[in-house]
Amino acid sequence: MAMLALAAMLTLSDVELYYEVYGDGPPLLLIAGMASDSQSWGSSLPALAEHFTVICPDNRGVGRSKPADAPVSIEKMADDCAALVRSLGYEKVHVLGHSMGGFVAQKMAVRFPELVDRLVLAGSGSKFSARNAALFSDAVETLERGADPVLWFRNFFYWLFTPAFFEQPGMLDAAVNYALTYPWPQETVSFRNQVEAARAFDVTADLPKITAPTLVLAGAEDLLFTPGESREFAARLPNAALEVIEGAAHSIHMEQGSEFVRATIEFLTNQRGRR
Repeated sequence: MAMLALAAMLTLSDVELYYEVYGDGPPLLLIAGMASDSQSWGSSLPALAEHFTVICPDNRGVGRSKPADAPVSIEKMADDCAALVRSLGYEKVHVLGHSMGGFVAQKMAVRFPELVDRLVLAGSGSKFSARNAALFSDAVETLERGADPVLWFRNFFYWLFTPAFFEQPGMLDAAVNYALTYPWPQETVSFRNQVEAARAFDVTADLPKITAPTLVLAGAEDLLFTPGESREFAARLPNAALEVIEGAAHSIHMEQGSEFVRATIEFLTNQRGRR
């Protein structure tokens, strides 16, 4: 694990935002996806911290940010991220967002273009598809009705990982156990708030405003944001490149961490095509 340089709370008008800082170098803000927090970057974090000062917040309502029932919107999370960047004294940062974190990163690039240097959008898009909106609405309703946690997480993970993940003996059980014993679990009200925020998000009309150099990372087996959808998404951004990571589904950084890190570092250091 990378050496933790700082763990702190940023007090804003309606939330206390927990964040961690690792490494040294140009600043890189990591924005976690739905039902995830600062601890979700796993094995990717040490490698990224060798090249960057990595800033990892818990989005409002999750992890150690307070309160759990804080009002949530993509705009509010983007505002939180901008406030965090400014509080740390940075004029400009690279921004990497995964899934819903990619929604936040895009909104940040639209609202605060002066703060965004380069942008990495992993397993993300300009909006939730109707299928994804229905899928996650059903997931939160099932949780609210008192679903068995083991079965709920198992069904959730089927959408996140490749078939190869499930062929490895014990991997699914280990993932479920990790989720069930996680010390800062997301409360149901927070999950509901995130789902509603994601459903309301649509930045498609504002994509021409995202002029920062952008890398769209897609998992070759992603069911939520397919490679085809990612290709169309990248084509609508003014200054974007697409890279499809083989052997990965939606959780690209978990299944193919080394390729995820390699692609990110090459892009953020402007080394793409120089291998």
